[in-house]
Amino acid sequence: MASKIRLKIQRQSSASEKPFWDSFEIPFRENMNVISTLMEIRKNPVNTDGKLVEPVAWEAACLEEVCGTCTMIVNGMIRQACTALIEDVGELQGDTWVVELKPMRKFPLVRDLIVDRSSMFENLIKIQAWVPIDGSYDRGMAQTQDDRVRKLRYELSRCMTCGCCMEACPQVNEHTKFIGPAAVGQALLFNMHPVGQALKEDRLDVMTSEEGITNCGNAQNCVKVCPKEVPLTLAIAEINRETTVYKFKSWLGLGNRGSA
Repeated sequence: MASKIRLKIQRQSSASEKPFWDSFEIPFRENMNVISTLMEIRKNPVNTDGKLVEPVAWEAACLEEVCGTCTMIVNGMIRQACTALIEDVGELQGDTWVVELKPMRKFPLVRDLIVDRSSMFENLIKIQAWVPIDGSYDRGMAQTQDDRVRKLRYELSRCMTCGCCMEACPQVNEHTKFIGPAAVGQALLFNMHPVGQALKEDRLDVMTSEEGITNCGNAQNCVKVCPKEVPLTLAIAEINRETTVYKFKSWLGLGNRGSA
């Protein structure tokens, strides 16, 4: 029966410094997750060499897989640390659960396990991921919507911008400008909104650019790692269809802009 946990953590004091590994051991308790182990280490940051070191830097907020801030690579898998139970993600070696933690690689490193996910929020600005309104007055009852559309909109709205899909996507790299699967899903979400459709052509302009949907290689890694089960591959397929129709209509001069 396991009596302790060993955390092997890839650390880096800043983006300009070289990465190094630190190992820590703490007593094992049932139902511990990665965040609770990191909190134990913070109380007494002495590594397995007996050296007092700087506490490990990491992020967390909600602790219930809603905010997305604690995303990291846990034993080779991208996921949220708050829902990563040691007994589920650890490798049992003798009486010790061994867990390896690394920061995400697709975002600029800040320190240790903290990365800067600003690019994801900048992408949401690019696709204008909002509903345009000119006031907060009562606009009356919203129009009715097919229940299948409502259900899909809800599933797309569950995205918490955690970055898992970006980390898993092979097309998100330094050689492409691909906007990534999260933004594609949000573009579809707001294109389906009765008022959000006002900006549909602006979103499709982005999706037909060099940052857009043509850079998707359809690896489908994104949907496999999404903690909220957002239907990203469905969104990619639908945006593909929408951009094809949009470009064809523009070419024929049938779109709103083409006929202007």
